[in-house]
Amino acid sequence: MRPARRRSLSAAAALAVAALLATAAPAAQAAPRAVAVAPDIPLANVKAHLTRLQSIANANGGNRAHGRAGYKASVDYVKAELDAAGYTTALQQFTSGGATGYNLIADWPGGDPNQVLMAGSHLDSVTSGAGINDNGSGSAAVLETALAVSRAQLAPDKHLRFAWWGAEELGLVGSKYYVNNLATAERSKLSGYLNFDMIGSPNPGYFVYDDDPVIEQTFKDYYAGLSIPTEIETEGDGRSDHAPFKSAGVPVGGLFSGADYTKTSAQAQKWGGTAGQSFDRCYHSSCDTTANINDTALDRNSDAVAHAVWTLSAGTVTPPAGTVFSNVANVSVPDNGAAVTSSVPVTGRTGNAPSALEVGVDIKHTYRGDLVVDLLAPDGTAYRLKNSSSSDSVDNVTATYTVNASSETANGTWKLQVRDVAAQDTGYIDSWQLTY
Repeated sequence: MRPARRRSLSAAAALAVAALLATAAPAAQAAPRAVAVAPDIPLANVKAHLTRLQSIANANGGNRAHGRAGYKASVDYVKAELDAAGYTTALQQFTSGGATGYNLIADWPGGDPNQVLMAGSHLDSVTSGAGINDNGSGSAAVLETALAVSRAQLAPDKHLRFAWWGAEELGLVGSKYYVNNLATAERSKLSGYLNFDMIGSPNPGYFVYDDDPVIEQTFKDYYAGLSIPTEIETEGDGRSDHAPFKSAGVPVGGLFSGADYTKTSAQAQKWGGTAGQSFDRCYHSSCDTTANINDTALDRNSDAVAHAVWTLSAGTVTPPAGTVFSNVANVSVPDNGAAVTSSVPVTGRTGNAPSALEVGVDIKHTYRGDLVVDLLAPDGTAYRLKNSSSSDSVDNVTATYTVNASSETANGTWKLQVRDVAAQDTGYIDSWQLTY
């Protein structure tokens, strides 16, 4: 995982492989068939990959960082494993800091080319160490899951693609390059991207990304079956390779076992481990070696990777009624200025939006009467939620509106549009959500 400012705890072209995929219009969604049960991912196999990555670092200056020989040797190792297992692999080159970087992309034959499920992890380390938890753990689990697909000769409904990203530690460089150079038509075929960055932390937590609701629930269901409570992942939000996909409107999700945040007493009580200590005391340090792995967490999370790949690649999974799609990023509303928008991608639905679509709005503003608020459907149709009023002097807009959106296709990017039409008072969109 790349570094970021410490937050309060309270708070070039597309790859040739993609070009080979068919370009026919997406088929109509059908009822999903029975989902094959994912195999157990052998912990010994995952740890064998970590041992190999450690050996590569030892032989190449102690790290596997971007632009260093250790990174290229890591890519070559993973690629050889996949080539032998029947994958179509491709290296995507980019430049960062004057050095050549590499993304490794591996496609499993078959599946609907218009519905592509991706799973990925960053393969580079920082320069100070071998990067075995960060992020050999995610890389090894994704690799072993891909090899399990080959051993099972899985024939999923969706097309499977796996990825290992370069230069993540320098600012998500590799994954940004991939997404930015993927043609719009190819991006639209991505039904989801699963990210795995640090999943074997020595003092682990069990954190699930709260982005796409279907992906999130898939992981939660797996852990519920093990009677393991989970928490929403916040420490690494926006700091790993799912971020470029999310920004491009691709449904994302993933797992995380913690970095340098401190485990609380409540977390230690439900997960074990040591309260008052970091989830990973060797984060971005030379001690991030094969000794810096919790086998139980690595085993459980590797199995969760496979569970998600098997489940989400099989047919269409529709979110349950009451599913919430939300955006909690703040957007400033200029005083007496142009309209601003906040986007919520809706995925995984069938047919049209509900006739009683609930729109929850939380706008912080010192004079709410200045505000005009609209819901914009994916086709641009505007639904007025609130008009301005010179006599409405109350602070803030905190309300739930009901919209008859039954003429609109459910899936797509919906937007909340807010305009301040009078001077002197300021505010921002705090959050908003759609409930289906």
